[in-house]
Amino acid sequence: MVEPANTVGIPLNHAALLKDELDIVIPTIRNLDFLEMWRPFLQPYHLIIVQDGDPSKTIAVPEGFDYELYNRNDINRILGPKASCISFKDSACRCFGYMVSKKKYIFTIDDDCFVAKDPSGKAVNALEQHIKNLLCPSSPLFFNTLYDPYREGADFVRGYPFSLREGVSTAVSHGLWLNIPDYDAPTQLVKPKERNTRYVDAVMTIPKGTLFPMCGMNLAFDRELIGPAMYFGLMGDGQPIGRYDDMWAGWCVKVICDHLGLGVKTGLPYIYHSKASNPFVNLKKEYKGIFWQEDIIPFFQSAKLSKEAVTVQQCYIELSKMVKEKLSAIDPYFDKLADAMVTWIEAWDELNPATKA
Repeated sequence: MVEPANTVGIPLNHAALLKDELDIVIPTIRNLDFLEMWRPFLQPYHLIIVQDGDPSKTIAVPEGFDYELYNRNDINRILGPKASCISFKDSACRCFGYMVSKKKYIFTIDDDCFVAKDPSGKAVNALEQHIKNLLCPSSPLFFNTLYDPYREGADFVRGYPFSLREGVSTAVSHGLWLNIPDYDAPTQLVKPKERNTRYVDAVMTIPKGTLFPMCGMNLAFDRELIGPAMYFGLMGDGQPIGRYDDMWAGWCVKVICDHLGLGVKTGLPYIYHSKASNPFVNLKKEYKGIFWQEDIIPFFQSAKLSKEAVTVQQCYIELSKMVKEKLSAIDPYFDKLADAMVTWIEAWDELNPATKA
């Protein structure tokens, strides 16, 4: 049986990497007691808390953390009519935190994610590993069979082209989970007791042209390189679909990273995912997406951006037009989603004029 790490007694990391260049974004509907476990690793950083649900509810944050908290009233006040692009009653609301951040890097984590242990029993500093992933190159153009060649103790294997060994900038670090795996509802229903106990000590670059199911519960990215594409779509209250927010963002991000010559890594770090969500509730949220994804994924696999699209914003607007043109026939929801993608970029540029395309 896998258990979370005990971090009591671990000293606060005063020499935290990128302390002034990284924000931690947490979507929540509850008190953030889980931060006590993360204190040794996360307290030196600034938190952006996006409160979902009832804005009149008070969210308690443990003492000593530096944070700003936004609820639905704040989102409406800051974005005005453009607040319609931010999901309500869904963790997709986290992307508002990406928009208001002014830092270069983002780490986002769910409030049911605890500190994991590596096979030696040592507590895993997930954020530190994410930073290492982001600060070293990716190798999307040629697969290295020894996984990440830039990690200590590894290198490029025989036959790897020297012309590609410089790699490309890493835009996304996608972490994994021990204990409760990130399964869809049908898999949850047939494997209700399955737990992930395998700790695989590996990081790899996802090859160019290959999509992946991005999970938002343990994720870091370079906001300056890919931030405007990290839109988690329209999910939750009033929408016909849920639990596809992070995957939608991941498909958009991967197409744009491939086009712009950026890298996406997956593997370490692990977190301990403590709580399984209700598979019957999940099935209600997912059932349309389970059918739709059979058309959505081929759409993204065949999506080609123009050579005129040289910024993330330009790429994203082109994708929104393709969504409206190609996916609206599946369901009117995609017409609405395409419009929201444009609204998201407009809102991003208003709050981040320096990054405007």
